[in-house]
Amino acid sequence: MTGELRPADDSSGQGATPELRASDQDRDRVVEILQIAAGDGRITVAELDERLDAALAARTLGDLAGLTADLPSEGMPAQAKELVRIDQRFGDVTRAGRWLVPRRMEIRMTFGDAKLDFTDAVITHNILDIDVDLRLGGNLILVTRPGIVVDTDELVRSSGDIKIRPISDPDAPVTLRVQVAGQSRGGDIIARPPRRGFADWARRRPPRSIGR
Repeated sequence: MTGELRPADDSSGQGATPELRASDQDRDRVVEILQIAAGDGRITVAELDERLDAALAARTLGDLAGLTADLPSEGMPAQAKELVRIDQRFGDVTRAGRWLVPRRMEIRMTFGDAKLDFTDAVITHNILDIDVDLRLGGNLILVTRPGIVVDTDELVRSSGDIKIRPISDPDAPVTLRVQVAGQSRGGDIIARPPRRGFADWARRRPPRSIGR
């Protein structure tokens, strides 16, 4: 049975040690590796679901080790931070590319933009809580992708606009819920999909017919 004590090589059983129990942090780390591996195409969605269930139910470090034994650990990001603070005046701050989404953020902006681009972000949990203090000219811009939902119901707004554009695939399963709370006293909150470049536009443009 998983987690049971096994005797050592000597028949007396002296020197036998139990396998170390897994902590919540150990389980979270394995879940993170599995989700990144699925995003890289190393394992299928069905394999991901099966391994996630096993990781959450794992009792020992040995149970967890077997779930990632065939996956590389090099290049994997560190454990997601619990809290990231951004306090900026007169300037912009951007998180883009393959950045690791924390569990919570506190953002204070005055005369500048805080841009969080989730297009290629590494998401290892399903909720991001953002507490904002947006003052005059301080804006929060969220670049979303299918599966990311933005909720501003808890925001206290005295001035400034909230513009949340609908996602391109409303039927996509929710992978991250961004919950924005705090206050806006002159800044805007904008949530939008990535802007298409010229190459994307050209690929989507219907071919032009050639006359005789």
